[in-house]
Amino acid sequence: MLLGQSVFQSVLTRLKDEQKDDEETAPEDADFRIRGLGAGFLTPDGRPAGAEADTGAYFDYLSDWPGTNPDAGKSEADTSPDTEDAGKQPEAPVMPPHLERLTEAEIAEDLAISSKDGEAALNEKRRQFAKLNHPDRVAPEFRDNATMRMKTANLMIDRALASLYWR
Repeated sequence: MLLGQSVFQSVLTRLKDEQKDDEETAPEDADFRIRGLGAGFLTPDGRPAGAEADTGAYFDYLSDWPGTNPDAGKSEADTSPDTEDAGKQPEAPVMPPHLERLTEAEIAEDLAISSKDGEAALNEKRRQFAKLNHPDRVAPEFRDNATMRMKTANLMIDRALASLYWR
């Protein structure tokens, strides 16, 4: 014990005193940013937050991602359409033939579920079916069909999995 206090109490007293000193000497224009996190983040205008941040590779491939503007850093001369393509309308996406197969029988045929399939095989069939039919992987115009196919396929696979436990 130090001066009638336990070690824990003396540490608490010292911390309280230090906190009071910090509050009294805090500058008026203090910013309340978290130090040390700026290097990996981007500002709202898309620039690196830290000057030392090496983000060149990130920005080189940013235009490859869907939903980004590939012409963001180009001048008007670079983005002007060619005279050949100026009169053409953009082509509408064509629906893949498998998205037109919406009946339960057609989806069952695409899944090819058999009574010999185990849990691992059924889960693999679900993954393979989702690779072709998931709504996030098709054009927005075809998402309703893809959603219908995925709902039906998931229902059929869930029924097959449930029947495994009742055999």
